[in-house]
Amino acid sequence: MSNTKDKITPDIDRIIGKLQKELPKAAHKYFRAITPIDTGNARRKTKRRGHIIVANYKYAEALDKGHSNQAKHGMSGPTTKYLNKLVKKVIEGL
Repeated sequence: MSNTKDKITPDIDRIIGKLQKELPKAAHKYFRAITPIDTGNARRKTKRRGHIIVANYKYAEALDKGHSNQAKHGMSGPTTKYLNKLVKKVIEGL
């Protein structure tokens, strides 16, 4: 076995660090953008606490289950698909 320097681990660590920092922000931004808007209450009360999106209003679950013509697929599922695409794009860009 040759004694070569590990070149990929620093890249992996850098990418993981960036994803850990950027994905929660991207998820929150996307989730809010696709949240149905009537009075603006749902979007206004959707916050990010660390890595968690908090939808703090009574009808959040109903909206996320698709009970709005503006978000027939809710927000969580589409947000997860969006994040998967972002991660794939980062990985493919290596």
